[in-house]
Amino acid sequence: MNSSAAAGDVDYTAHGQGYGRQRRADPRLEAWVHAALGDARTVVNVGAGAGSYEPLDRHVLAIEPAAAMRAQRPAHLAPAIDAVAGKLPLDDQSVDAAMALLTVHQWPDLAQGLRELRRVARGPIVILTFDPDALDRYWMADYAPEMLAVERRRLPSVARLVEGLGGACEAHPLRIPGDCIDGFSEAFYARPEAFLDAAVRRSQSAWSFVPEEVQARFVERLGADLASGEWDRRHGAWRTTPFFEGSLRGIVSRPPR
Repeated sequence: MNSSAAAGDVDYTAHGQGYGRQRRADPRLEAWVHAALGDARTVVNVGAGAGSYEPLDRHVLAIEPAAAMRAQRPAHLAPAIDAVAGKLPLDDQSVDAAMALLTVHQWPDLAQGLRELRRVARGPIVILTFDPDALDRYWMADYAPEMLAVERRRLPSVARLVEGLGGACEAHPLRIPGDCIDGFSEAFYARPEAFLDAAVRRSQSAWSFVPEEVQARFVERLGADLASGEWDRRHGAWRTTPFFEGSLRGIVSRPPR
């Protein structure tokens, strides 16, 4: 089935070409995800993107509607299935577990997508997401409020996700390491220079909704403040903060007993 029309709110043909390089699995976050999957042997990965965080020691069925993302999957991973979260091409209770990592904010019908995760998974559902109420905890709130405003509109609340998943849910704040290699926005809290690179911003979907002139103004101001030392005078302590507990959340839902 051709699911491109229902793939979400971002055109990954235009904005997703660098995800395979920029959005790599961080080993510390990966360890949390794999532990949360428990002893599951079969896993569906919904919104799989380029395949980051997929465990290599289990059978993974990857679901990804964007052709540009499927094309970036490395050769050692199985090809992804062209389908959407709201209509998974799997039988009821057909996999041990499900994972959906940094993707739920893209789903056109969140409630239906969550129901589908519960329908196909016998065991745990593992979600990584960002809490929209915690987005302004670092210096980006001063430099790019427009980008955070976009994210706040797109991201579902943790309470909405927990309600939609049902079962026994746990929501965990996850610490982001200062050298995190998964290039989402908060991963660079200690490395502000990264945001001057257009490739970094292109691998963060929120920037695709920020007008070019606003991005140019952000880059000009941040670049000037870094060059003059103003950023370090005001925010330099972030450079030596080893972990940041920002908006990243891990949610684990287990089926009702």
